[in-house]
Amino acid sequence: MGLAINIVLLLVFAAVTALIVFSILFFLRPIATTVWFRRNALRRAGLRKTKLTTTVGGQIVWHGGVGPLLVLLHGAGDQAGTWYKVVPELKRHFQLVIPDLAGHGESDPVAGALSLGTLLTALEQVLDAKPWRDAPMMFAGNSLGAWMAMLYAQKYPQRVTRVILIDGGPIKNVSEIGIMPKDREEARRALDAVLDPSTPRRPNFVLDDLVRISNTGPISRLLAAGEEAMSKYLLDDKLANFQLPVDLIWGASDRLVPLDYAKKLQSQLPHCTLTVIERCGHGPQLERPRELTQVLLQILASDSSRPSTTAQPVSRRSGENS
Repeated sequence: MGLAINIVLLLVFAAVTALIVFSILFFLRPIATTVWFRRNALRRAGLRKTKLTTTVGGQIVWHGGVGPLLVLLHGAGDQAGTWYKVVPELKRHFQLVIPDLAGHGESDPVAGALSLGTLLTALEQVLDAKPWRDAPMMFAGNSLGAWMAMLYAQKYPQRVTRVILIDGGPIKNVSEIGIMPKDREEARRALDAVLDPSTPRRPNFVLDDLVRISNTGPISRLLAAGEEAMSKYLLDDKLANFQLPVDLIWGASDRLVPLDYAKKLQSQLPHCTLTVIERCGHGPQLERPRELTQVLLQILASDSSRPSTTAQPVSRRSGENS
């Protein structure tokens, strides 16, 4: 009996110690701790992590599930773990491929300016890898990931069957919201722009950590490549002949890439629908994962002849351009 009590006490002590250590780490490095938690959630959901060799360097890809191939692409400054809330349900219906885009997460390069050309080259080589090299694929991308999805689909239309853009796209965004905060107040304004007012606000120590990493993270490296280099990959007024079906999913409260941007993008695409998720900002996969999953499954389960004004319990949908 005494041995059993000692073992229980030891386990309790270990659990309390782990909790204390985690709390300290979260307070000191909240963003890195959150990233670790989200990536670990991908593993718990049954995805496997693979490192692929490319001309850009090692690229990390999370993959798993059964069914048609669905590629999920994260936004600037983010990483594959951003999809952790939608993965458990999606992997029941699809074979998921979720890369860390070049220069993000654990993918190379780890330093220097980061061009969209580098991201696209790495993505091309990742998607040329086995076992998904010859499979038709669908894309769902958030923010910068939406832009990358369109660039890939434009270049390889024979490999792509559908593109879903989530709060992002390949045309110029004129938003004046700063994404490189220099102090706590600027960080607060930046987060306010990407979150719905009903979403709890981040504490000051998280804002301070955001400021700390902003000058060295992937976003700063993307900006270091220069506006001229980035503008080469904009597709404004170049989408009239884009024949693949495109679905836009937008957070109604997104002020970083606002709903007007989505409507402008829709007007340039010949086969496009727009679904708006209420009480949601720039990242539906984190703010409204249940609603996003429902919309994704509805889109991907239907064909191009679906009604364009079908009412959604969590969203409203505009008509389809013809």
